Amino acid sequence: MADEVKVTRREVIKRAGIGAAALGMGGAAGVEKAFGVAGPLRYKGRWLKNDLSILQWVHFVPDYDKWLDGTWAKDWGEKNDTLVKIDHINNTELAARAAAEVAAQSGHDLFMFLNPRADLEDQVINHGEIVQEVQKKVGAISQLGKLSTYNPKTKKWHGFSDNYVPDPVVWRHDLWNDVGESPATWDHVLKAAPKLRQRGTPIGIGMSNELDSDMALIALLQCFGGFMQSKDGKVTINSKGTREALSFMRSLYKTGMTTEIFGWNPSSNNTYLYSGKGSMILNAISATRTPEDLNLPFAKDLWIWPIPKGPGGRLGLEHVMGVYVIWKFAKNKAGAKRYLADMAINYQQHFTNSKFYNFPSFPGAVKNIARQLASDKHKPSGKYTILGKIAQKYTANVGYPGYSNAAIAEIFNTFLIPQMFAEVAQDKSSPADAARSAQRQFQTIFDKWKQQKKI
Repeated sequence: MADEVKVTRREVIKRAGIGAAALGMGGAAGVEKAFGVAGPLRYKGRWLKNDLSILQWVHFVPDYDKWLDGTWAKDWGEKNDTLVKIDHINNTELAARAAAEVAAQSGHDLFMFLNPRADLEDQVINHGEIVQEVQKKVGAISQLGKLSTYNPKTKKWHGFSDNYVPDPVVWRHDLWNDVGESPATWDHVLKAAPKLRQRGTPIGIGMSNELDSDMALIALLQCFGGFMQSKDGKVTINSKGTREALSFMRSLYKTGMTTEIFGWNPSSNNTYLYSGKGSMILNAISATRTPEDLNLPFAKDLWIWPIPKGPGGRLGLEHVMGVYVIWKFAKNKAGAKRYLADMAINYQQHFTNSKFYNFPSFPGAVKNIARQLASDKHKPSGKYTILGKIAQKYTANVGYPGYSNAAIAEIFNTFLIPQMFAEVAQDKSSPADAARSAQRQFQTIFDKWKQQKKI
């Protein structure tokens, strides 16, 4: 796109090296705020009235970003007289970049997170009118979407979710078959773990300060009946279910995993699997798509199943959730609203081009999902069909059974859950002491946000 845009006053400023810091922080919008420059934009031989700046992650399915930037954003921009600029950064950089834009009160019109950020409610608009418009066209938002982006205390939609990503167990069927097991329950996983590690293919579930570890360990808690809060927003982490989950994970680590899981980042479990070493991870289907694209020899042996059943049942989380916010200081709020509504209403294109990675937060936007999943030609035949059931039946929001409130967002983003598990796994704390400590930490955070009248 950049090669086709003729030079504007903003580009002259950029090339002159003026305002480089502002540009690095918020793209063209940062320059406009710093210098009051709002020059015309020319694209494909005609002047465009508006520009729209978006910041989001580098997608784990690379073809999706190519399509989004090169097709979807261009086509939408032409139809809406807008030059769309999407900046992609690694998911580990999102929180820091958001904090910088909030501190500067300047940045992108649209900012995409990978988990709900109710703690930023005062910095964003109410996205309710976008939700309402989409619902008029395709039907209601999912319960998962509402619990993740709506605050019943303030009656405000603090984010807009276009998608969520089911989080199945990805496992090597050949390796598990050799030891006579399958990850149907957590008991089965624990039984298989030492056999798999002995053959040089350990299980990989992170206990590190990163998003994937957060999601996997909260899901594990739920399978043991442990929850961060109750439905009405009371702290409940100090429970029998939490203590049992901590004890289980300590045993699993000691018998079937390696120390590297304490230093993982969000891509580590993917690369662990791709290396041929990993026998099981909790991850989205990017973990199977990449081996398929690379024709890795074990790609056909990668199976996906729902999260193993525990004593508290079978209940996972989304692997990530796309949550866009429009900052209060955004320059093109109207264009940002229109972009989000059009994207959600036309989500079939996004579902297809993400290779079934992005599931719609408005279910009515994508018809016949089960049939589409079943049509995938990769082996084993029908391997992706189960994703539909995982999405509908076994996927909860961060903070379930309550809303993804500001306190939950802070707990999630400061990685208190992985830290709790790591302390116990490494024998630095007992399950009982760790659960009690977490209860005190969580309560302090909840009390702070209650005082601010956000819970």
